[in-house]
Amino acid sequence: MTNQSCANQTRHVPRFIVAIAVLTLAFATSIGPAFAQVASTPSLKIGIIGAGNMGSTLGTLWVKSGHPVLFSSRHPEELKKLVESLGPLARAGTVGEALAFGDVIFIAVPYAAYPQMGKDYAQEFKGKIVIDAGNAVPARDGEIAKEARENGIGATSAKYLAGARIVRAFNTLNYKRLASASNRPEGRIGIPMAGDDKDALAIASRLVGDAGFDPVIIGPLERAKDFAQGAPLYGQEITAQEMQQRAKSLR
Repeated sequence: MTNQSCANQTRHVPRFIVAIAVLTLAFATSIGPAFAQVASTPSLKIGIIGAGNMGSTLGTLWVKSGHPVLFSSRHPEELKKLVESLGPLARAGTVGEALAFGDVIFIAVPYAAYPQMGKDYAQEFKGKIVIDAGNAVPARDGEIAKEARENGIGATSAKYLAGARIVRAFNTLNYKRLASASNRPEGRIGIPMAGDDKDALAIASRLVGDAGFDPVIIGPLERAKDFAQGAPLYGQEITAQEMQQRAKSLR
């Protein structure tokens, strides 16, 4: 990790939380993804950008697992019913407030919004751990969808959210399927992830586990293409072990 990355880590996430998350990731890697969640670890403040179906679903799962969540929107007053239903760990605010609040940021907005969002909040994104759940949909997002297909969605997100510690995750299933599959009685499903920052991956892996799923780290951010929309790992509601096996076949 670079000196700048270390400085950003100190600024945004308490060192003891990062240390716990790194140990969690190492433990999970050695004995299996189902053990990526560690009991009694400190809560993380999560800022959610985009409190629509996906953002509200994941935010609700994280509140229920004990994390404080700030849901943000251009019209935060419209989120009053949601936050009241979730109790004292939930609050609503603006995008700027979510970025200031969160140890981790979860993005669930249309992909066409990324360039302007990255420009408007360039300083706030630097050094932040960002869980990026966006999909570049041609019919909705226009030219940026073409760029994401040609250059890879991981590289495209990194371009527009410059300086953020990006982990691609939660983009492969819609919110209804995630809500019904969380902590599924017959066994957890695997959530594919990709990122270049080891500590960010550890923190994000913990949050995947806390939401009721098993994290499956596919590889560096470049490999997010393997579970982008239309790719082989997209839309797969399978166990972590099955996800790992399929991912290996794509190398």
